[in-house]
Amino acid sequence: MNKSSGSLLGGSFLIAGTTIGGGMLALPVTTSQVGFIPAVIIFFICWLFMASTGLLFLEISQWMKREANIVTMAEGTLGQIGKWIAWVVYLFLFYCLTVAYIVGCGNILVEMSGSQISDWLAPIIFVILFAPLIMIPTVLASRLNILLVIGLALSYFGFVFLGFSHVKADLLLTHDWSYAMYTLPISFVAFAYQGIIPTLFTYMHHDVAKTRKAILIGSFIPLIAYIIWEWLILGIVPFDGPQGLKDALMAGHNAVYPLKFFLKNNFIYLLGQSFAFFALVTSFLGVSLGLRDFLADGLKIKKNLKGKLTLALLVFFIPLMIAVTYPHIFLISLDYAGGFGSAILLGLLPILMVWSGRYRQHLSPNKPQLPGGKGLLIGLGIFVTVEIISESIHVFFM
Repeated sequence: MNKSSGSLLGGSFLIAGTTIGGGMLALPVTTSQVGFIPAVIIFFICWLFMASTGLLFLEISQWMKREANIVTMAEGTLGQIGKWIAWVVYLFLFYCLTVAYIVGCGNILVEMSGSQISDWLAPIIFVILFAPLIMIPTVLASRLNILLVIGLALSYFGFVFLGFSHVKADLLLTHDWSYAMYTLPISFVAFAYQGIIPTLFTYMHHDVAKTRKAILIGSFIPLIAYIIWEWLILGIVPFDGPQGLKDALMAGHNAVYPLKFFLKNNFIYLLGQSFAFFALVTSFLGVSLGLRDFLADGLKIKKNLKGKLTLALLVFFIPLMIAVTYPHIFLISLDYAGGFGSAILLGLLPILMVWSGRYRQHLSPNKPQLPGGKGLLIGLGIFVTVEIISESIHVFFM
């Protein structure tokens, strides 16, 4: 830890930076069916839920003797069953995200080439160009990520500044609440950051109050960014009609793709494409490095040259094969990641872990990080369980 470690601003931006990513590109498309106002309410509900589970993870972090990942937390509170559930769901979540980001970046390459690169070839080119990044030391990857985040921020603010004049207020007034449940999975993904909390707690020198503030502030920043982003996309691109958001939803495109049909200013569209690229690449880098370290730890693979090659194969082979075979499953992959992976690993599991720690093992301090006792935990559990059941019905029976 350096001397600047522990600042509330730094901790808040760590949470915000971890949260904002590729899922943001899917939000306007998947929420376009419900409309802008319902989407804002859904975002706020998801923020409240994910902020609550973030505080639960902070409480669990206090029980651990050292910095621990989610699997270790699950084992310490739920035993071997919890450990293996966390293992399986973690792999499922991160592989779904890796597929989504490879497909999303591949689609951008196709766009940038004017469709000269085929849908199946683009993911291969992307992986060849960017997969070697997980071979470099983490400190170098971190420095590269800073540059990518700067690009992300500049392209986002540039797009917002130039795009607001193209918003049509009447497009923001339509709404249909009947699709509300279908928007939750990708909203869960878009507000996911909980895996970084043990690291944040260490960064904050185990200052509970400051870490709590960083979680609440840092997770609230993406909420504001998402609402502005939603306002821009839904205010520029209509849901119905040729090349609208409905078509983008059916084709599995990200939110930037349909802009080219409704923006007369090509520079604004290019800014949107730049934002999409930086959002996906930063997410891809973070997820692939996280998956690499998780597999290295779980499978006891040393990070020498042979080990890194093995890890690269384990991280990218299956997602790449899926991306090449199904080059338009960007939204589907994120939907599975959120509806099952994030909902279970970052939603249901911390509720069960805190319940076990508080009321079975009596590990909780005098003041729990999330007030409300058993009643609130039960309410949160019901909410996420209903979402998982709804997602299961949607995936397997519709």
